[in-house]
Amino acid sequence: MTQSTVKLGLVQLSCTANAEENLEKTIQQIRLAAEQGAQIICTQELFQTLYFCQTEAYEPFSLAESIPGKNTDRLATLAKELGVVIVASLFEKRAQGLYHNTAAVLDADGTYLGKYRKMHIPDDPGFYEKFYFTPGDLGFKVFETKFAKIGVLICWDQWYPEAARLTALQGAQILFYPTAIGWSVTENDAATRTAQHQAWATIQKSHAIANGVFVAAVNRIGQEDDLKFWGQSFVANPFGVELAKASVEQAETLIVECDLSQIDFYRQHWPFLRDRRIEAFSPIAHRFID
Repeated sequence: MTQSTVKLGLVQLSCTANAEENLEKTIQQIRLAAEQGAQIICTQELFQTLYFCQTEAYEPFSLAESIPGKNTDRLATLAKELGVVIVASLFEKRAQGLYHNTAAVLDADGTYLGKYRKMHIPDDPGFYEKFYFTPGDLGFKVFETKFAKIGVLICWDQWYPEAARLTALQGAQILFYPTAIGWSVTENDAATRTAQHQAWATIQKSHAIANGVFVAAVNRIGQEDDLKFWGQSFVANPFGVELAKASVEQAETLIVECDLSQIDFYRQHWPFLRDRRIEAFSPIAHRFID
């Protein structure tokens, strides 16, 4: 059963090569977030590991795990103990030779509600994810948690309005985006870095506006090889107003209160869902219209 007001916790951390250390650090921050009243707590993308996709190598496959499995069981126990919802971004081993970039959702009573597999997989310098991850095949999903109806999309999904729209159309009130994004320390000048960050924030705020939902983006910090992650996790309301933003370099857990009852207000004043011309949208299913 959802409620009017919900507090979000966004866990922004740096990572090391020690997966257990990263897990313990994240669990500690989840506990602190719960102490501050957070009810839905989201990790950054692939929070247990370094962002290994900067290169193509076989060793990182050993880091993958079953979902549900040992670590989701551990987080489910934590969720039940604290009475919070946990959104955990993990490296999933589905079968031998078949892997996904996946987020698991654990309800406040410890129930495993299901998972979302990242649909859009990048393949760019420093982000060689197609080497590791099979595109998701579960579609866009909504999870009805104790505190709100939430959708989870992952990093590169951030740039696709179709993903946000299809999730919102299923009733999501909050879109969570676990993320690992940053600047190249060898290639990008200051102006390019500023433009990249602004584009990242703008596209996600546009999803909030176009769909009348809250958006929560959770990014990592720190430098790993040639990538310096830019942090700045944030929550935006359905008018795209930034309610809170984390720092560029500091490990922190952002606590943000969202009044879900305001979704009606925003959608009444900007009735984008009402005015959609759905009968004219079928061409969107084409790769390109010649």
